[in-house]
Amino acid sequence: MSYSQKWDLESIYPGGIESPQLAEKYQLVATQIKNFDTQVAVSTGSTEEIADLSDLAQTIGSGLGTINIFVNGLSSVDYGNSIYTPHFDKIGHLFADFSSPLNKFQKLLLSIDETKFHESLESPRLKPIAFYLTELRTNANLLLDDTTESLINKFDLDGQQAWSQHYDTISASLSMQYTDADDGKTREISAGQALNMLDGETNSDTRANIMSNYEKMWANAENLTSDTLNHLAGFRLTNQKAHGRHSHLEQPLEMNRMSQATLDTMWRVVDENKHIFKPYFDRKKQLLNIEKIGWQDQVAPLNNVGDYQPTEVSYDDTAAFIIEQFGKFSPKMAAFAKMAFEKNWIESENRPGKQPGGYMESVPDLHESRIFLTYTGSVNDAATIAHELGHAFHSSQLTDLPLWRDAYAMNVAETASTFAELIVNDANVKSAQSDAEKLVLLDAKMTNPIAMFLNIHARFLFEDAFYTERKQGIVTPQRLNELMDEAQKVAFDGILDVRHPHFWSSKLHFFIDSVPFYNFPYTFGYLFSAGIYAQAQQDGAGFEDKYIALLRDTANMTSEELAKKHLNVDLTQPTFWQNGADLIKADIDEFLKLSEQFI
Repeated sequence: MSYSQKWDLESIYPGGIESPQLAEKYQLVATQIKNFDTQVAVSTGSTEEIADLSDLAQTIGSGLGTINIFVNGLSSVDYGNSIYTPHFDKIGHLFADFSSPLNKFQKLLLSIDETKFHESLESPRLKPIAFYLTELRTNANLLLDDTTESLINKFDLDGQQAWSQHYDTISASLSMQYTDADDGKTREISAGQALNMLDGETNSDTRANIMSNYEKMWANAENLTSDTLNHLAGFRLTNQKAHGRHSHLEQPLEMNRMSQATLDTMWRVVDENKHIFKPYFDRKKQLLNIEKIGWQDQVAPLNNVGDYQPTEVSYDDTAAFIIEQFGKFSPKMAAFAKMAFEKNWIESENRPGKQPGGYMESVPDLHESRIFLTYTGSVNDAATIAHELGHAFHSSQLTDLPLWRDAYAMNVAETASTFAELIVNDANVKSAQSDAEKLVLLDAKMTNPIAMFLNIHARFLFEDAFYTERKQGIVTPQRLNELMDEAQKVAFDGILDVRHPHFWSSKLHFFIDSVPFYNFPYTFGYLFSAGIYAQAQQDGAGFEDKYIALLRDTANMTSEELAKKHLNVDLTQPTFWQNGADLIKADIDEFLKLSEQFI
């Protein structure tokens, strides 16, 4: 089967950014927002009125989400083109316009007598979204008066959102040169291409040259990016303080529906298990024939192992492999993946002008998804596609439920994606035809635990320290470099000989306006999915129904409640997290044993 590597956005709104249907949708959503505002203002808070308002709010949310993925999708493959800027501004204004009546709706919920409110939640129309409505009611306690809230939402357009978009403008304009050690030629590449090459380049000298110039490129932009980061964080901290939040972690924990106790326990277990990576990296240095481990080497692919020669895997072969492996755990996952490939929901072509990284976004009006990434043919690409398909499968299992049941938090969102990735990584290792190939694939599998235990922890430590200092005033680029360097020293437990102090400048996740602390949910999702994967191996054919039941509950309870109900574990205790660390150690032990013959 041959699949297109370009996605289909025409089925959302035909005609690209000038689509008449897109223009009509803008107008429709604007009208619906005005109607919602009017209806909230006159509502008495009856059960039927709350149900009608909830339906309309979800319809508006669905429309906004569909518009957003369409414009963002066009921009992602035409990165930096200013033609999309007015549309992002228009979308931002619609979200701001919607926020005001939605705040009023929350206050309406709070004004209802508690007994009457809970009685209303038992009605057939509201029971499926009872958890989300309860959250809205609880969060209403933090809201300021309507005029102030409306003003903050409008300021956000030229504040936090604007600074986030400004970072995209900076990133899209950057380029650098590097020298290929194999042919001696010097080439010019974009920031996004450099990032992709850092993960996949097999020549250590070329990789080091790319890293050195990548660090310099971001150093040259540090004044711009530090201004951006400081002002984005300053707006966020001011907004949090105005709403009665005393810690910069309160909001991200609320958004992820998890407790501080769970976060603290998870990081404590991570800290206590970092020593298991040291022998792995010592052996990696031997296999790569390098004396020091630099930032660029943490997930560097192995080469020249025995008689194994890496070969580029075609996109179609990768697709077939993913579908086959998904089918061993869940026929529904396999059928979904096949459909996604066939319907051209995936943008994977390796070409200039694309945004770095990858993502999955739902298209709520169509009950579909779109996946963005860049396929290079490396051993890690299958896992990347599987990861995004896992996100999409998660969303697909909720399409028969109200939109607010699809509002799952980032930490549990990373569960389905990482579970799908684990399936493919394990299958890759098991399909190896020789010890050398198995070692290479086992090493590729280590990409995730290295990221989740070390890299992500460095991001968290940096961001936690930065937000603490930002409360006292502007943090200079020099100080940001120091904070990042120290975070990497601690998180990697001294493993890195050459660090990346401008990582704060180069990493998009620090500049995302809508999600504060875009880091710890990844580690949560990785370890949570490890527990699910272990259960899947035990349950065999009976696993699929249990897994889907868990996914359908992800926006219907807290993280701790979800774990207790579906896995019977307590996330505030270390046992569950340690089980995940033990799985990593088992892979490292196998890697060390298998690699002895190649030293």
